[in-house]
Amino acid sequence: MLVLTRRTGQEILIADNIRVKVLEVRGSQVRLGILAPKEISVHRAEVHAAVGWELARFCKNPKTDGQECLYCV
Repeated sequence: MLVLTRRTGQEILIADNIRVKVLEVRGSQVRLGILAPKEISVHRAEVHAAVGWELARFCKNPKTDGQECLYCV
């Protein structure tokens, strides 16, 4: 895990096409802005987990050709 310290207005880059910018720091809360291509989904971890489990209910074959199903987490 890479741990960074950033101030308001500063950014980090992930690969060449994802930017994460610190918009505001208020007490123990940090507001981030994330700019990524449309084909990359960006979700809070708890939302991703909830949506993933919902979609997994509809998956009939969780493993296909040795690869994980896209909807199963």
